[in-house]
Amino acid sequence: MADGAHPAPAHGGPDTPPARLLEPLADATYRRLFAAQVVALVGTGVSTVALGLLAYELSGRNAGAVLGAAFALKMVAYVVLAPIAAAFADRLPRRRLLVGLDIARAGVVLLLPFVTEIWQVLVLVFALNACSAGFTPAFQAAIPDVLPDEERYTAALSLSRLAYDLQELLSPVLAGVLLLVVAFSELFVLNAVAFGASALLVLTTAVPDAPRRTAPRARLVARATEGIRAYLGTPRLRGLLALNLAAAAGSAMVIVNTVVLVRDRFDLGPSEVAVALAAAGAGSMAVALAMPRVLERTSDRRAMLAGGFVVAGSLGVLSVVPGYVPLLAIWLAMGIGLSLIQTPAGRLIQRSADRADRPALFAAQFSLSHACWLATYPIAGVLGALLGIDTVSVLLGTVAMLAVVAAAWLWRPEPAAVPARGRRPPAAVHRARGPA
Repeated sequence: MADGAHPAPAHGGPDTPPARLLEPLADATYRRLFAAQVVALVGTGVSTVALGLLAYELSGRNAGAVLGAAFALKMVAYVVLAPIAAAFADRLPRRRLLVGLDIARAGVVLLLPFVTEIWQVLVLVFALNACSAGFTPAFQAAIPDVLPDEERYTAALSLSRLAYDLQELLSPVLAGVLLLVVAFSELFVLNAVAFGASALLVLTTAVPDAPRRTAPRARLVARATEGIRAYLGTPRLRGLLALNLAAAAGSAMVIVNTVVLVRDRFDLGPSEVAVALAAAGAGSMAVALAMPRVLERTSDRRAMLAGGFVVAGSLGVLSVVPGYVPLLAIWLAMGIGLSLIQTPAGRLIQRSADRADRPALFAAQFSLSHACWLATYPIAGVLGALLGIDTVSVLLGTVAMLAVVAAAWLWRPEPAAVPARGRRPPAAVHRARGPA
């Protein structure tokens, strides 16, 4: 699809988008994988609320710094381990790999209710996300293999984003309700049950294995970095990387400092923390529902750049937020911007690689996007504790705005007849199949 031109409809005409959006669910394999994703997301969302409350219990007003450090370790695991896992992905049966990592995640999260020290939280967060660094890119790369038709895959991306948004909206609400009757530590047990259910769903699904590479095996470093080198050699993906930084600036502020803003500045309780997080999820969900029609009328590039400007603007006004209700409005806008950036990203990856090379490019997106979070989480958490949240919101808003400007420059509009090509390294996995 040409940048600046209207893309071909991916979800049907004006009267049929809901039906087209649900079309991938007719495939039994995708339906089970989607159910596994939803179950795991709900469990993870509930335990994210519990993790913030655990950090507050252990460190009080320094909870933001603890969460910033924890999420930074999460990003280290993602950035370092995802490309390595992708280098060996075609050597293992994909279903066995996904089930094993789900079970491992369940075991780790079951240990969180028993921690008494901050360092224990950090170790378990790293271990949990080391497993996710292998699981998530492999899961993402399996979906276009299950749904090779691009229109169905595009609908599946919208469904996946909607599932994530519903988790953002409903998991905090569910956590708030559960906190009325159980201790927050029991939410970690619910997360472990969710990972177990996800493993069972994947185990009973015919997941296609990753295609084996026919080229001679390179050394580990070359295999682990080939996807990243191809990613950085593709203009549309360089622009996506800059937008990933803008998204990371916004989401880091939401995830790290919501508990501090609500509990410390506004002197409210755990349920209000959950509602504030749900506001961001509501904005993101609204965009996911509208995305099929949005992408019928504009290009991925325009939609994603618009989302970047919304994120930057939301961060800019956060420094003058006068109370809890205005914070909910800002978080709602933030969710809208984040969804505009993140929902179309899989389309760009899918168009930029053939089936054999797709896992490496998905792993590169996973690793590089989380490298952005690795930078923004400590800014939001540690600098937020040292300099104040108002100062850090202005700083991150500036970072987001500069990132959007860089994305517009790196990812130029292209004529429909000109494929998007980048400088490919000798072992590049990129196969450009048309402009974004």
